Amino acid sequence: MQLILHYQIADYDSFRRAFDAAAEERGRHGLSLLQLWREDAGNAWALFTVTDAKAAKDWLGGNAQVFNSLAGVSSAKAHFVETA
Repeated sequence: MQLILHYQIADYDSFRRAFDAAAEERGRHGLSLLQLWREDAGNAWALFTVTDAKAAKDWLGGNAQVFNSLAGVSSAKAHFVETA
């Protein structure tokens, strides 16, 4: 299973610093970053491998909100996907 997250952000550099600082916490919640893309100054996309779906969903419902506020994220949309 994988997770695709779309972030609407205020400032990419601030977002990236907070994103990098949160890597260990995401890892403790079953998420391993595969790729991070910057669409433009206000949008970023992240692709994660999910090793623990429950932990990842718990993170999205809790600690991810703290990350979002620290990283200048105005909106985050999560999509759990599987290879078809």
